[in-house]
Amino acid sequence: MHQYDLIIQSGRYFDGSPAPSAIRSLAIKDGRIALVSAEPLDASLAERVIDAQGKWITPGFLDTHTHYDAELMVAPSLSESVRHGVTTVLVGSCSLSMVCSEAEDASDIFTRVETVPREKVLPILRERKTWNGPRQWREFVDQHPLGPNLISFLGHSDMRVAVMGLHRATDRQVVPSESEMQRMEALLTEALDYGFLGLSTMCLKWDKLDGDREWSKSLPSTYARWREVRRLNRLLRQRGRVHQGAPNAANPLQITQYISEAIGLLRKPLKTTLISLLDLKGNRSLALLARLSAWLTNRLGGDFRWQLLPTPFAIYADGMDIVLFEEFGAGEMALDVKDHIERNMLLQNEQYRRTFRKYYADKLSPRVWQRDFGDAVILGCPDASLVGRNFAEVARERGLHVVDLFLDMVVQYGRELRWFTVIGNHRLDKLRQMVRSPHTLITFSDAGAHIRNMAFYNLPLRFLKLVKDSHDENQPVMSLEHAVHRLTGEQADWLGIDAGYIRQGDRADLVLIDPAGLKQNLERENWDEMQGFGIQRMVCRNPGCVSHVLINGRLAVDEERIAPELGQQRGFGQFLAAR
Repeated sequence: MHQYDLIIQSGRYFDGSPAPSAIRSLAIKDGRIALVSAEPLDASLAERVIDAQGKWITPGFLDTHTHYDAELMVAPSLSESVRHGVTTVLVGSCSLSMVCSEAEDASDIFTRVETVPREKVLPILRERKTWNGPRQWREFVDQHPLGPNLISFLGHSDMRVAVMGLHRATDRQVVPSESEMQRMEALLTEALDYGFLGLSTMCLKWDKLDGDREWSKSLPSTYARWREVRRLNRLLRQRGRVHQGAPNAANPLQITQYISEAIGLLRKPLKTTLISLLDLKGNRSLALLARLSAWLTNRLGGDFRWQLLPTPFAIYADGMDIVLFEEFGAGEMALDVKDHIERNMLLQNEQYRRTFRKYYADKLSPRVWQRDFGDAVILGCPDASLVGRNFAEVARERGLHVVDLFLDMVVQYGRELRWFTVIGNHRLDKLRQMVRSPHTLITFSDAGAHIRNMAFYNLPLRFLKLVKDSHDENQPVMSLEHAVHRLTGEQADWLGIDAGYIRQGDRADLVLIDPAGLKQNLERENWDEMQGFGIQRMVCRNPGCVSHVLINGRLAVDEERIAPELGQQRGFGQFLAAR
């Protein structure tokens, strides 16, 4: 009988706080850190010993903005995140939990927004979803063979549809009755009682519904008057829980509603996190204004954090099927047409093209995408001679307006036309400034969604690379310890959950990283099957970087290989209730 289950020997140990790291050996027993030793431990005391010389030992990373809500039902290993050191994931973001609403409603509010095929998600929900409230959902996940630990928001769109029905919840003229408001309050209270972190809402109008019933309407949360949101916020404020939101990009002043709630204005401040701080190509002043708003909010007593993606925001597209086109009238008009034959007829219409060109040329309206086809590279096309070129080059060569060239190619090639652009966080010096801000959370991977549009599953590694590269250049952005803290203990503390640290007595959720592996290109796209869905998705692969991942003291990744029992057996991740 061994004294310990596992010893990790002589690695550079980061405990999850900003405290200095040091060479330490760790002993693990019954899922906990049993000992942290400055001296190497006797190998005979454990069933297994892992040599960590030259490696970093860090707490498991938190990914606090994912859309794994459907995937965790059929492939709960969530291995695309775990393989990169993520041991805790947050679901229920952007008003889109799958807790309260019926299967078809939950599918319709999720699939188009997050670009996961409805024909894959709806059958899963119809087969697996046996719950209709927070308590029952919690009972389900407590019995489910989770891979990483799970934390969750209750989504406002999900809750609103469950109470009001999809049609009434997406009618701007309808205000919930008093009994409906009380029902929403009861559901949110139940969620808070069962450990949900709080509530997620949505004010961004260009996230649209799928399905045949209310096709192309905005998400239900966007139809709520602010007094409805304030009333729900009272419950969060009473319990010290979190509001996650997304301002309306077309109306920048709308953020003041979130800010006033965060400050409290003679009430208790409300923990508030918004999507997202971006150094946009299309609006270079927005990041500065966002940072100033956060600074001012917190100076006035608020508790506010922007979500920040610590890497260039790279977007991939198949034809015209990408949410970026929803932000302006002509693009929205095309995406509202579900039938591709009808859409192609629209794209060939000269009046429509004139409208598109007008929106394209308007550089002053609020925007996320810079609307510059000269900054978009063709990655795939039946005409191989066009691959590697941008649309503007091809348009000049053919004597066409670049909008006409793009629309012609969409009509001709459809989804076989694959292209790429970077919409923000492209200036390294500005990105390094932003990640220093204490008014941010290093998050916003959207893991599990946009499966052909982007892949930030390795977001924590990208952040560590950014910081380590700055050290290698003798221009450190922050200490390595602070960088690890930002991905682990800092977020766990702010969210109020038991995670993010690996001190003696803590749950053994930890990662072994070879820092030499961070020198590789972490932004390279790869493809693999999405388990449980039978489709290919864009993912990340970084060999030689993360060698081992432990969740609850069990090896989830062993010598870079996913443990076959991950997602098959209970005993790895668990639901982490808000404190």
